[in-house]
Amino acid sequence: MYNRENLILEQYPFEVRQTAKGRGALICDTNQGLKILKEYRGSEGRADFLYRLLHFLAEHGQGQVDCIVRTKEEKTLARDLDGTAYMVRDWYEGRECDTKSREDILRAIRQLAQIHNVLREFPEEIPDYLQGQQDRLLVQNNRHAKELKKVRNFIFNRKKKSDFEMEFLHSFDLFYQEALHVVALQQELQERDVPEDAQDVFGICHGDYNQHNVIFLRQEMAVLNFEKASYDVQAADLGNFMRKILEKHNWNMGLGMDMLKAYNNVRKLTRQEMNQLYIRLAYPEKFWKIANHYFNTSKAWVCGRNLEKLEKIIAQNEARENFLCLIRD
Repeated sequence: MYNRENLILEQYPFEVRQTAKGRGALICDTNQGLKILKEYRGSEGRADFLYRLLHFLAEHGQGQVDCIVRTKEEKTLARDLDGTAYMVRDWYEGRECDTKSREDILRAIRQLAQIHNVLREFPEEIPDYLQGQQDRLLVQNNRHAKELKKVRNFIFNRKKKSDFEMEFLHSFDLFYQEALHVVALQQELQERDVPEDAQDVFGICHGDYNQHNVIFLRQEMAVLNFEKASYDVQAADLGNFMRKILEKHNWNMGLGMDMLKAYNNVRKLTRQEMNQLYIRLAYPEKFWKIANHYFNTSKAWVCGRNLEKLEKIIAQNEARENFLCLIRD
C-alpha cells in the first residue's frame, strides 16, 4: 500500500511532508496545507461536477469546504496501476460540532442556511443523475410503511416472543398510524401544490449534513463530505440535522424552535418548505430503522441494544409529537 499511496500522491502538484492513516483515508500534511486522500467509487462526471460545485462555494463566501484538488494533468481523479480511482481534497483540523452545545448547534444551522443560499445561485445545469424525483420520498415512505406491517405480521405469528418483540407489538399501532398519516399528507400536498410551488423547494443539498461533517476551527467552521450532494428538497438537510440533534435532547421544544429561528434568520423557509420539513420529522424513521435492522438480522438472538433504542423512541414520542404540533400550526 505504501508504494500505491506514493504512486497516487506523485500525480499531484504538492509536496507531502507527513502522512497519517484514519478511517480508510490518508491525511497528508503538504506544502499546500492539509489534504486527504481517499478511494473514490463514483463516476468521473460526478467528480468533475463536485469539483466545480465546491469551488463555487469557496469563491462565494464558504471558503472552508473540502475542495477537490486536481492532479498535475488537471484531472479530478487519480488512478493506481489497477485503475482504482482516488480523490484528494482539502482537509481541516478541528473539533466536531458538539451536540450538547446549543451555541455549536445554532452556528451549524446558520452555516447550513448560508450554504443553501449560495447553492441556489449555482449557475450550472444539474445533471440528471443528481436530480431527485419529486415523489421519491412518498414512494419510500409508502414502502417503509408496508415493511413495518410485514415485520409486525412476522412477529405476531411467532409463538415465542422476546421482550423486544413484545414491546414492538405493543407500540406498533402508534408508529404505524404516524407513518400512514405522513403518507396521506404527502399525497395531499402532491395533489394540491402546483408544479411551480413544488419546484421552489428544490435546490442543491449537502446530502449528509450532520455533526460529524461540521468542523469547528479556531475562528471559522469547515463543512466537509459533500459526496452525497444532490438536487433535492433542501429542507431535507435541515430535517436530517434537526432530527439527529433533537433525538439527543428529548425533542426539546425550546431548542427546536431556536434551530428553526436560526435558519430562518439567514434563509426564510417558505410554507412549502415547512411542510417538507414537517414530513421529514413526522415520519417515524427511527422506528422503521429499528424494525428493519431486526428483520434483517438473526431473529434467534435479538440484540439488547435494539430494545434500548425502541424504549427510548417510545419514551420520547410524546415530546416529539408536541414539537411537531408546534411547527405544524
